[in-house]
Amino acid sequence: MNQNTITLPPILELSIDLTDKQFFDLCQKNRDYRFERSASGDLLIMPPTGSETGRRNVKITTKLEIWNSKHNLGVVFDSSTGFKLPNGADRSPDASWIKKERWEALTSEEKETFAPICPDFVVELRSKNDSIKELQQKMQEYMDNGARLGWLLDRKNRQVAIYRQGQDVEIIQSPTTLSGEDILPGFVLDLTDIL
Repeated sequence: MNQNTITLPPILELSIDLTDKQFFDLCQKNRDYRFERSASGDLLIMPPTGSETGRRNVKITTKLEIWNSKHNLGVVFDSSTGFKLPNGADRSPDASWIKKERWEALTSEEKETFAPICPDFVVELRSKNDSIKELQQKMQEYMDNGARLGWLLDRKNRQVAIYRQGQDVEIIQSPTTLSGEDILPGFVLDLTDIL
């Protein structure tokens, strides 16, 4: 049997009309791919994370989970978790956290699919080939849908953009740590081996 290879752009956008259940089923049946969906319904197909980015992502999620285990204030999610945002988009931040009371207000059925909620805290780690403009738009989308704090970690430029609800974006060049502020009290992320 002959095999053909198709080369696609780094992120492929398709306009396909899918119900929420169909989109969830598509993601479950194709676990080797990362799917997101824009608010307008465009299907985004992204390649798996490269090894170096994946290594750094796990450090972020692990440090967030260690903090959360001590304080028990919410629930931590990794980069494979999808959320249905209030604007209709389905997104998967690289790391995220939801306040316990908000998570517990969801039904069991909602928790088993892409929960209809925007995380309180989100992190996006820029991979080598990621478009900074697209990541900035994604971060703004999180804020517009209820996120209270977000970090865009740009390894390429060694800078961090901090997104806060109702405030201008703050850009910090070559930080060594980041504070969870009043959203994640006591959480400090050491960026030494991440940025």
